[in-house]
Amino acid sequence: MNFTRILAILKARNLEFFRDKGSLGWNLLFPFLIVVGFGLIFGGGSRPEYKVGVFPHTAESVVNAELNLPEDFKKETAIEFIAFPNFEIGLDKLKHHKIDMLVNLESKEFKYWVSSSSPKGYIVEKLYNSSLIPEKFKQLGKKQVIQGKEIRYIDFLFPGILAMNMMFSALFGVGYVIVRYRKNGVLKRLKATPLTALEYLTAQTISRLIILTFMVVIIWIGCDLIFSFNVEGSVFDLVIVFFIGGFSLISLGVIVASRGTNEELTSGILNFLTWPMMFLSEVWFSIEGAPHWIKMFANIFPLTHLLRAARKIMNDGQGLVDVVPEISILLIMTAVFLTIGASLFSWRK
Repeated sequence: MNFTRILAILKARNLEFFRDKGSLGWNLLFPFLIVVGFGLIFGGGSRPEYKVGVFPHTAESVVNAELNLPEDFKKETAIEFIAFPNFEIGLDKLKHHKIDMLVNLESKEFKYWVSSSSPKGYIVEKLYNSSLIPEKFKQLGKKQVIQGKEIRYIDFLFPGILAMNMMFSALFGVGYVIVRYRKNGVLKRLKATPLTALEYLTAQTISRLIILTFMVVIIWIGCDLIFSFNVEGSVFDLVIVFFIGGFSLISLGVIVASRGTNEELTSGILNFLTWPMMFLSEVWFSIEGAPHWIKMFANIFPLTHLLRAARKIMNDGQGLVDVVPEISILLIMTAVFLTIGASLFSWRK
């Protein structure tokens, strides 16, 4: 390997990226806007899980004390009461699962409606029925309360947004770009030089790692100034995990780039890889409670192990020793992806 040739390609690729102001700005702005948006929506404390519509009610906001409902039901913090002027509007909302229960405030005989296809409606009905039980019959066991530091949703979400941005940047920044070079004949011209395939892929991988590191640092600093993220573990350990995870994602992009000749097909393949990862790797929400086969299927994605390790360090305060299984899987995946990508790589269409 000739490091002079590697540095030449590395410099050219970095200059190409940073001179493209539109691409650079979007890569930095998009994840920042997502974090800020979710922080404003979910960062202000817990939100009611269930919604109960009441009619007829003309006020914009419902005062729970004014409702002719059981006291325990009105005090339930998991329930939000929403006013509707008439039955037809409330019933339409209930049919479309925008509320979980509908209550008539005028009827002499208490009437309520729930949807048979709504799991939340079933729970709200049980909460209402339990509020009618005398207090002395409610305590069937000894209540135990645990004490612990609350993890905000934004603290859970932030590693996912960073990892998701790395995933898109790694796969599209390597896979899509190299395919475009091959289609435009750039790789064909490079083949006429002393540059080898290994040197070229090495330069592309290092370049993307530098770009990923730059973007993660900028996004982290910008978001931390607004939300003050709490890192229970070591920041250095977190950097190592993100570095190894980014390397693994870039290696996956090398496989896509190794033979692709059509930008449209490559874009479809990359979307086919990224969307399942985005939903099954727990970027936005936990898949705890999902069928066992879904959780097993999620383990084939490098993003799953990256996020699992990152959250163990950031949210749980664990160290590198505790995330050795995840790091080992990421390193194995990286080696496999690079081997496949390098062996399949072609300069020409």
